[in-house]
Amino acid sequence: MKRLPGVGDGTDLYALTDDALSLGRPVLDVAKALLGAGIRILQYREKDKKAGRMLEECRALRELTRAAGACLIVNDHVDIALLCEADGVHVGQDDLPVPEVRRLVGPDMIIGLSTHSPEQARAAEAAGADYIGVGPIYPTQTKKDVCAPVTLDYLDWVVANSPLPFVAIGGIKRHNIADVVAHGARCCALVSELVGAPDIAARVAEVRAAMRGRGQG
Repeated sequence: MKRLPGVGDGTDLYALTDDALSLGRPVLDVAKALLGAGIRILQYREKDKKAGRMLEECRALRELTRAAGACLIVNDHVDIALLCEADGVHVGQDDLPVPEVRRLVGPDMIIGLSTHSPEQARAAEAAGADYIGVGPIYPTQTKKDVCAPVTLDYLDWVVANSPLPFVAIGGIKRHNIADVVAHGARCCALVSELVGAPDIAARVAEVRAAMRGRGQG
């Protein structure tokens, strides 16, 4: 099993890009701010761009993440993940099945899978996923096709029953991240709370403080 840096190593953040929420700033500028603030897992998740543009951005992000010693994950697009030499690819329940993704990417690339129920978590383990997304914990507007919140109950189940590393995701912000951590999450994924902040570095620091119980922001 491939290892996603930071997942299981201690409490920290997993950041996702989203041009629509980034206050008009280019994805590379947002990524530089996130990496400069110490983010070490960055997922490229852009739903409305042409493939050529995504590849160009991912190749530039690959250079930035390598220089920062960070992990680059590409959402959905296995071909782009391969072409930019990303560390991993993250897929959803309606995307290519994990075994087929493994056939394409080979033995060394990290594969993450979004899950929303105990049944999906068990299936992810059987399919050979390296880690799972657990969520959405809370209501979220950052995805058009998002399912209903799974609540902290599903997170509790994963903590107690799943052997896979996991990332909590969905509606997690400064005011509620301490609750997510209290329920056993050690890696939390955030989108709008980070990329939509006027000062990204300051926001990362605030969220980390809230995770560690030193204020809610």
